[in-house]
Amino acid sequence: MANVQYYDVILKPVVTEKSMAAMAEKKYTFLVHPEANKTMIKEAVEKMFEGTKVASVNTMNCEGKNKRRGMVTGKTAKTKKAIVTLTADSKDIEIFAGL
Repeated sequence: MANVQYYDVILKPVVTEKSMAAMAEKKYTFLVHPEANKTMIKEAVEKMFEGTKVASVNTMNCEGKNKRRGMVTGKTAKTKKAIVTLTADSKDIEIFAGL
């Protein structure tokens, strides 16, 4: 695996109705690096957002979709999502505060 630093692990937050509803339970959804594991995701969240403590991390691999353009077929890129659950005494993540 390539040398993945903590700032390379989290790519962007996922903003959907389902993920916004889960924020009430202190669950935050991120797109992460495809080769990142759960411990790397936990360390990255705790380092990037001060005062947060991660209780658990759930990950899911999403395969690329089949796409056509005329007779040419291909696939979109694979992605990986992580749902990070914070502890009860942890601070909230600020990037979701204004949404």
